[in-house]
Amino acid sequence: MASMFFAAVHTVVPPIARAIWRPTITGLEHVPRSGAVILASNHLSFIDSTMIPIVVPRKVVFLAKSDYFTGPGIKGALVRAWFEGMGMLPVDRDDSKAAIASLDTALEVLGRGEAFGIYPEGTRSRDGRLYRGRTGVAHLALSAGVPVVPVGLTGTQDVQPVDASLPRIAPVSVAFGPPISPAGYGDLPLGKARRLLTDEIMTAIAGLSGQEEAGTYNDRGAEA
Repeated sequence: MASMFFAAVHTVVPPIARAIWRPTITGLEHVPRSGAVILASNHLSFIDSTMIPIVVPRKVVFLAKSDYFTGPGIKGALVRAWFEGMGMLPVDRDDSKAAIASLDTALEVLGRGEAFGIYPEGTRSRDGRLYRGRTGVAHLALSAGVPVVPVGLTGTQDVQPVDASLPRIAPVSVAFGPPISPAGYGDLPLGKARRLLTDEIMTAIAGLSGQEEAGTYNDRGAEA
C-alpha cells in the first residue's frame, strides 16, 4: 500500500514541482538507477528533502521528525500523507537513542537496495557555510558497502528560509558528483576510516555547492 501511494505521489508531484521551480540539474547520471546508494547533501533549507526527491528518478528515503507524522485532525493527516508520499520515515529526535535508531533504519533501507538521503552536517546551515560532516554517513557506507553520491544544493535557502512557513519561487541548482566508494578505506582503523571518508565526502559537497567551509560542527540546537 505504501509503495503504491508513493508511486502515485511521485508520478504527480515531481513534474509539477520542477515546472514551478525549474531547478538546474547537473550530474544526474552519477545517481545509479537501481541498487543501494547514499545521497549525501549539504543542508540549507527544510525544503531540501523535497527538492532532491523531485529531481531524482527513483525513490530517495529521508528521515523526518516523528512529530510530522502524528499531528491531529485533517491538517495532521495531510502532512503525514505528504511525508509518507515523499518516501520519508519518522525518527524520534527526543529519544536519547535516536541517533543509533536512525542509523539502524538507514541500514534497513540500504539493505533493501534503496537510496537513502542524509545530511552529514546534521542540521541546516543558518549562515550559508558548509559545516564539518559527522561520521554517520561513513558508518553507513562502510557497514553496508555502498557508494556515496555527493550532492550540492544552492538556492534552497531562498525558496524556504529558516523562518518561512511556505516556499517561494527562487532559482535552485542541484548538482550530483561522481560516486565515492568506501572500498579504499577498508584496511584502516575504523575510526580513522570513518573520519577520512566523511572528509572526502564533505570536500566533494563543497566543490558542488561552492560554499565556504566552516571547519567546525554545526550545533543542532532547536533545529528541525
